[in-house]
Amino acid sequence: MSDELNPAVPDPAAAEGPEAEAEEPIKQRKNGLYPGVSDELAENMKSGWADTELRDLEPIAQVRHTARRRAALSARFPGERLVIPAGNLKTRSNDTEYPFRASVEYAYLTGNQTEDGVLVMEPRGDGHEETLYLLPRSDRENGEFWLSGQGELWVGRRHSLAESEALYGIPAADVRELAGKLREATGPVRVVRGHDAGVEAALADKVTAERDEELRVFLSEMRLVKDEFEIGELQKAVDSTVRGFEDVVKVLDKARATSERYIEGTFHLRARVEGNDVGYGTIAAAGPHACTLHWVRNDGPVRSGDLLLLDAGVETHTYYTADVTRTLPVSGRYSELQKKIYDAVYEAQEAGIAAVKPGAKYRDFHDAAQRVLAEKLVEWGLVEGPVERVLELGLQRRWTLHGTGHMLGMDVHDCAAARVETYVDGTLEPGMVLTVEPGLYFQADDLTVPEEYRGIGVRIEDDILVTEDGNRNLSAGLPRRSDEVEEWMAALTG
Repeated sequence: MSDELNPAVPDPAAAEGPEAEAEEPIKQRKNGLYPGVSDELAENMKSGWADTELRDLEPIAQVRHTARRRAALSARFPGERLVIPAGNLKTRSNDTEYPFRASVEYAYLTGNQTEDGVLVMEPRGDGHEETLYLLPRSDRENGEFWLSGQGELWVGRRHSLAESEALYGIPAADVRELAGKLREATGPVRVVRGHDAGVEAALADKVTAERDEELRVFLSEMRLVKDEFEIGELQKAVDSTVRGFEDVVKVLDKARATSERYIEGTFHLRARVEGNDVGYGTIAAAGPHACTLHWVRNDGPVRSGDLLLLDAGVETHTYYTADVTRTLPVSGRYSELQKKIYDAVYEAQEAGIAAVKPGAKYRDFHDAAQRVLAEKLVEWGLVEGPVERVLELGLQRRWTLHGTGHMLGMDVHDCAAARVETYVDGTLEPGMVLTVEPGLYFQADDLTVPEEYRGIGVRIEDDILVTEDGNRNLSAGLPRRSDEVEEWMAALTG
């Protein structure tokens, strides 16, 4: 990574959000090899550059949907100024940053994904006047474009404000002017908190936590039912994820020679080639690691005879993620006991998926899957029945551990801020997308089960769309039944 001119402190307008003053001098790196910039070089760098303005840009694919979403938001909060920030870059260490991912609320309403952006909806008459506050192109007069750590020569070209207006269908303005406008704002204001400290500081005396939470909850509940664009993106994410699982099966021999990291890296390659990234940290859990629900260290051995629990999802360029799990025999074939446990989880998942339909309670698919697993545990003599007693006391949870699913969308655990009565205690509607993912986990140190069970963990997870007449398994491209899994693996490995 080059460090010749990269300054010690990035351009404050880019690094600190709308609180920054654009005219603050650009600081040089403390230990940079060049002590400064000569007047002659500074003057030379101002000129001789071609016009690169992009004209005749087509709007983003979801522009009609983002406009409809903003209209629904406007109708919910008439007469109030609404402020939705994208967020700022976060430092990883010293002068390197984490890859930026805009806040879900901001991306959902605008389609824009750039750091420091802020959507402001100001009340006007019966609705709102919308402005997308963004950083404009890097300034060539003051040298920002080549001297700032976030200048275009270092991190790439930004869209101009005119280009952004064409892409997102929202009037655009310079975000560096926003802090002053927010400080002078009058009337009721709400802001989505937790993303931009500068924005929140400018509004500190104008907002309340309770009112801001109402805004966050509403935006979360808006995403419970997906539109056709979102469903298409989720299908893209799933399709790429299916290919990622196929990639992994093809290199299991290399994983056996190295570690779980080979599996993680293989899937990540697919995610970066076909999407934006992985939607969450890949769980590549072999052997007893499969009993750790969120095993993301992925540094353990991959042994023939063990199971591999792979929980992974590709995130599309528009931030929609898949979330799929398969538990695969590293050798290509399940042992008799592994198959018995796997088939029990499969049967539970089948019961859960069958319970996903419009008008059903959200909890129904969880209850259906848990009942099957409780029946199996009683049948195997691992817990004392009857089944109704087991379920009433939750005794099966020692081995089932988690809930059977969650909403899915721009977050892997989507709509998390929604009210309990509209989510967990709600009713399924067409357009909702959720996971169904029962599991059984027998910890390596669990002395309540026979020794041969210990260290076996199985989860099967699919992404299910609620349709008008039932459901559709978006991840049906990956086999689930144990015999089909073995046939699929054999075909991929030759």
